[in-house]
Amino acid sequence: MLKDKSEQRTSLSELGEFGLIKHLTKHFTINCESTEKGVGDDAAVLEFGEKQVLLTTDLLVEGVHFDLSYMPLKHLGYKAVMVNLSDVYAMNGKATQITVSIAISNRFSLEALEEFYAGIQLACTTYGVDLVGGDTTSSTTGMMISITAIGEIDKKDVVYRNGAKPNDLLVVTGDLGAAYLGLQVLEREKQVFKANPNSQPDLEEYSYLVERQLKPEARKDIVELLKELNVKPTAMIDISDGLSSEILHICNQSEVGCDLYEDKIPLDQQVISTCEEFKIDSTTVALSGGEDYELLFTISQEDFDKIKGNPNLTVIGHITDKIQGAHLVTRSNQKVELIAQGWNSLTK
Repeated sequence: MLKDKSEQRTSLSELGEFGLIKHLTKHFTINCESTEKGVGDDAAVLEFGEKQVLLTTDLLVEGVHFDLSYMPLKHLGYKAVMVNLSDVYAMNGKATQITVSIAISNRFSLEALEEFYAGIQLACTTYGVDLVGGDTTSSTTGMMISITAIGEIDKKDVVYRNGAKPNDLLVVTGDLGAAYLGLQVLEREKQVFKANPNSQPDLEEYSYLVERQLKPEARKDIVELLKELNVKPTAMIDISDGLSSEILHICNQSEVGCDLYEDKIPLDQQVISTCEEFKIDSTTVALSGGEDYELLFTISQEDFDKIKGNPNLTVIGHITDKIQGAHLVTRSNQKVELIAQGWNSLTK
């Protein structure tokens, strides 16, 4: 696992705001034709021609969204970008640019911020997006991160949350619940360390779960796959707050109901075994855990043959009429009303 640099410490006051921005962004290169002007002026200049622009912003606050006692700064930079790119892909779009704004207290050195921006740079390089601006300011407590992602899409390709229709199939990418369990493992190890600072955590058997929490990947590949398969979802959303919450967003905005089948929810074996260890119900984890950043979407039944058998995609239910409501169909074939119990930062 990547570790923060600690051997050097350069005061941020030595550089000043603009010197800091120049220093942290000097290794970034332009990847997209649509980036006319990136970092270094009053505003970025983006040229999109006939395409529609997608814009999304997320705010991450230390102590609410992340804990630096176990979140390496490089991973945090990477994840902060993923959170935003995922929203662009959930619109069926192509992410092209990001802006990064941070508020930091004086406990952060230049070397710490270099680690954070190294994660951002890795994300930009991996996903082919450009850093085109942002802001830095001071904070009296901790760290706050605001990233805006910009994307492009042809008007005919955009997918909203409100297009699901009765008899559409409900499809999810990847597997669910691992990020939440990764967080539980890290929180447990944090408490062990507090009790015994000499303890060395052994996370090897939880490696997939921890990676899903600390370094998630946005599903750009799924947008590309659906284009290859000639499948346009009727509705789509990314799974950040738990499967049940996201399904209900689609149902509410599309004015439909759904049947979600418990035995169809994709779970990694590490999720299943860790749920048994923690004595947590795996279905509850998948429904309410959040931070998986998989894509949830609906497709016409006519497109089923195009996706069946694809290892990246799982049909987990179907859309019904609104009057029938949204339900989980249990393994014992009982219908239970689906309730949004995903994570809510405002209750913390």
